[in-house]
Amino acid sequence: MDSYDDGYPIASQGLLGGDTTLGYNYTNEPAGRFMQMATNLSHVNGQAFVEGRRVHHTNFETGEHDERFENGIWNEQVGKVGTHYIHESCSGCHVRNGRAFVADVGEPLDKWVFKIGDEAGNPHPAAGRVLQPNQIGNVASEGNVTLAPWTELTNGLRQPNYVFSGIQPAQFSARIAPNLVGLGLLEAVSEEDIIAWADPDDSKSSDGISGKVSLVIDPVTSDTRVGRFGYKAATSSVRHQVAAAFNSDMGVMTSVLPTPDCGSQQTTCGNQQGSELSDETLDDLVKYVSLLGVPARRDLTDLQTLRGEDLFGEMNCAACHRPEMQTSAHHPLTELRNQTIRPYTDLLLHDMGPGLADNLAEGSASGAEWRTAPLWGLGHTESVMLGDLKGNDQISIVNAQQREQNMNRIGYLHDGRARTIEEAILWHGGEAETSKNAYQALSQADKDAVLAFLKSL
Repeated sequence: MDSYDDGYPIASQGLLGGDTTLGYNYTNEPAGRFMQMATNLSHVNGQAFVEGRRVHHTNFETGEHDERFENGIWNEQVGKVGTHYIHESCSGCHVRNGRAFVADVGEPLDKWVFKIGDEAGNPHPAAGRVLQPNQIGNVASEGNVTLAPWTELTNGLRQPNYVFSGIQPAQFSARIAPNLVGLGLLEAVSEEDIIAWADPDDSKSSDGISGKVSLVIDPVTSDTRVGRFGYKAATSSVRHQVAAAFNSDMGVMTSVLPTPDCGSQQTTCGNQQGSELSDETLDDLVKYVSLLGVPARRDLTDLQTLRGEDLFGEMNCAACHRPEMQTSAHHPLTELRNQTIRPYTDLLLHDMGPGLADNLAEGSASGAEWRTAPLWGLGHTESVMLGDLKGNDQISIVNAQQREQNMNRIGYLHDGRARTIEEAILWHGGEAETSKNAYQALSQADKDAVLAFLKSL
């Protein structure tokens, strides 16, 4: 990392999140890089941020705070989980606001979302749109999913296999919990800009890349909006995304989505209709997620990293992983307005080829189409998920052993199949096939440079 201290401003190309960008980490505690407030957080939103953090860490079955039990029970939230749900808390799936770990073979996938459908792709009649493996009370189970042995491919990659107990969906899409950094800034990008970047017929550039806009219905206003969140860009705002997670992941109803996810033939889905969570509590969580700080890009003067950045452009990776954009002047949160950000996404849907395709369409997206994943924070993934090591005591020895075990459980892409950033690149197909082939044709030194650049983000 560049050897500057806090007395030196970070160069503009290092400010991935504009004025929200965090300073460099000068401690031996890198695990918290996705958990800090935006650097420009205003006093107006400070209280809502910390109260939203409490919502994020609250167990909606017991009311406990999952980090600090001395906080006591939040009685207002006790018993709100269910009747069917995936997990009891937001933080239970997002490790320190990062991704979820890949489960071991034979273990339940309790940090995945499985979108499911019948033969026609409609909501499953016995479960709805999302498989919810846990339940409260004497209700029929929807079943669960465990990870079967991986299929090892001849090119060194691996493909996941799943075992469903109970419901056997004709169509499904597996999604591992993603990291939460930068969502508010992505919401602040104008719809007009995203629409302008689309090239559905590849008529603008004729480069084989034809990103298209995801169009979704706002659940509150019923207006058609540009989708930008989730692996298939199926939600249009942070509030929409958070409410969807409450609804299907935890079974908690909000004013945004007040109806539980039930199948047409499901008779034990619960009787809850209408909001269980106050709008104030929902909005606190929205502000918390929206105002998390984005880590700064590192190694800004490192020659290998700079070479990798040049190659990233030459391989046309930046056609989808758009390096720079401007947020609008009209977002409700002042901190997010008029920011020059570097998320490395275009927020569009792209056909990634048959290797990454599933068989369930969602909204505007086919099974093969995925929203371009933002790359900011990519290089912090291991530090965030593996945690900190401090001292030489017995606890540190145990932590080191756990780190070694968890190193093999970090997964990239929508279902965690890629064990490394390089494997994630090699899974690119469809519109990204040419870029992938260009990467494979590089010398080892140039491949290392590309990976060094990606890890600097």
